Amino acid sequence: MPMRSTFVLMSLLLLLLLHIFRLLAEGGGNSLSYSFYDETCPQVERLVREGLSPVFLADPTSPAALLRLMFHDCQVQGCDASILLDSQGDNVTSEMTSDKNFGIRKRDAIGMIKSVVETECPGQVSCADLLVLAAREAVCVTGGPRIRVPLGRRDALTASYKLADALLPSAATGVDAMLGIFTDKGMNAEEAVALLGAHTIGISHCININMNREDQPEEKIGLRSQFQKFLKLSCRKTGSLAKTTFLINDLTNLVFDNQYYRDIVDGRGLLRVDAEISKDPRTAPIVAEFARDQNYFFEVFTTAFIKLASSGVLTGDQGRVVRSCNRID
Repeated sequence: MPMRSTFVLMSLLLLLLLHIFRLLAEGGGNSLSYSFYDETCPQVERLVREGLSPVFLADPTSPAALLRLMFHDCQVQGCDASILLDSQGDNVTSEMTSDKNFGIRKRDAIGMIKSVVETECPGQVSCADLLVLAAREAVCVTGGPRIRVPLGRRDALTASYKLADALLPSAATGVDAMLGIFTDKGMNAEEAVALLGAHTIGISHCININMNREDQPEEKIGLRSQFQKFLKLSCRKTGSLAKTTFLINDLTNLVFDNQYYRDIVDGRGLLRVDAEISKDPRTAPIVAEFARDQNYFFEVFTTAFIKLASSGVLTGDQGRVVRSCNRID
């Protein structure tokens, strides 16, 4: 082969390799990408933001609900919008029938956003991506960091309430189990504790608070004695009444800030894991640092949020982009 032809061939191969590397770096193939919708629906983030504005104005508690919705979705089959599916035949049994999803709200808000996006960009944007973008907006609109998230998720073709029962953490979850859950998603202890900071907005129902820990020693569970008495008085109802009574997560429960950590350092953690991370030697220094430095908490939360939102996702030829978020077409 003439030298010139060999040179041309090698140049073409090099260009091909560079193109492949660029695609991998930018999320090509089966990966997520920060530019995934640049050609097919460049306005998607604006549509989500504008669509959620009236939802946030009408219901100030909706950001907390949307953030929790994403967390519960990502914990079961990865971030694939399976939590939005209604029961549909043997292959889809709604995750919402699991007791672990008690109190989950605002699934309809994602369906509404999907309808808006479908009008502008039919068949392009997955419900899984919309759910992550909605949670991102929930953090930002309440005062938290604006998180830039990679996109390109596909929607689930299955859902199982049995998986939700098995994989969603219970109110009895302690530090060991919490760290294990997030370690499996590639996070370190600092990122795991940062994700718990999502509890800084929203409420906790008494059914999840009253875990027979009110009379245990303060040094063991990280609860001040006066706060233990407060919990016992506020959450003394049982059965169905325990599902209707609740406490705000912290004094600024509509604002995404580091008040959650300041409260638990002071012995006012509502859930078992909230209180125990202030005492466990693996997590207590992290809690103290986040309580001291809100900006640092925001930095770590951003990294952890992206890792959670990217865990176990369907991409490429996996799953599909459904037309309606509550059913498989």
